Amino acid sequence: MNTCIRLYADPVQIKACKEKVENTINAFSQISAVLSLAANEVRLKILYLLEEEKELCPCDLSDILGMSIPAISQHLRKMKDGGIIQFRKEGQTIYYSLKPEHLKMLRSLFKYVNELNAKMELV
Repeated sequence: MNTCIRLYADPVQIKACKEKVENTINAFSQISAVLSLAANEVRLKILYLLEEEKELCPCDLSDILGMSIPAISQHLRKMKDGGIIQFRKEGQTIYYSLKPEHLKMLRSLFKYVNELNAKMELV
C-alpha cells in the first residue's frame, strides 16, 4: 500500500496550484474533448490525414482507410458534432478539414507520429 507521509504542507504552493488548475479549466476541457474524440484509432487516422492533406471527402477517406463510406461518415459526424472538424460543400461533394483552433495541438501529436514512423523506418 502506498502512503503519503508529508512532514510539511506548503499552503502557498497548494493555493497557487489550485488557482492554476482553476484558471485553466476551459483549456483542459477543450483539450480533453479533442483528445477523447482522437482516442479512437480510426478517428486519429482521419485527423492525421486531414492535417496532412488539408481536406478530404468521405470517399477519399473510404478508399485510403479501406472502410465503407457509412463507417467513415459516422466517425466524421462524431468529430463534426464534437467541434474539431469543419466541412464545405462543392456541388454534391462534402470536404472535411480540421478546425484551425485545434491545429496547433493536433500538429504536435502528428509530429510525434511522424517521428515514431521515421524511427521505425530506420530499423
